[in-house]
Amino acid sequence: MGGRYFEELNVGDRFVTMARTITETDIVNFVALAGFYEELFMNMEYVKNESVFQKRIAPGALVYSIAEGLLVALGLFHATGIAFLGLKEMKMMSPVACNDTIRVEIEVIEKSMTKKPDRGVITSKHEVKNQKDAVVMVFWVTRMVRRKKVG
Repeated sequence: MGGRYFEELNVGDRFVTMARTITETDIVNFVALAGFYEELFMNMEYVKNESVFQKRIAPGALVYSIAEGLLVALGLFHATGIAFLGLKEMKMMSPVACNDTIRVEIEVIEKSMTKKPDRGVITSKHEVKNQKDAVVMVFWVTRMVRRKKVG
């Protein structure tokens, strides 16, 4: 599937990604790769005896990364995305534990033209929901997207 062009995206459009389960392997590999050497992520005795969660949880940065990966898999910006311009805000509503399954619901909330006629800017709200349909994370992203060629 090819991505959507700027003209094909409208404020209010909504998209839902496939779901993905966060595994212990995901958490351990991410913690090692990113260097998140914190007792909360590394030490199961600490998690069981000292943590308010009492189970292995995923770092918020991992949840965000997987949410972005699910968006990529959706194909919304395949060959039409030009640049990730930034996060406007991110909120973690509740922890994502090992073996939780997440999906992302995306809503286009703003779009604007740029000075260059071949591109526009899209802002979208992303709600990450778990298997219980609870919102666990919400963030707003701004991206530059190709416009259709004229002529």
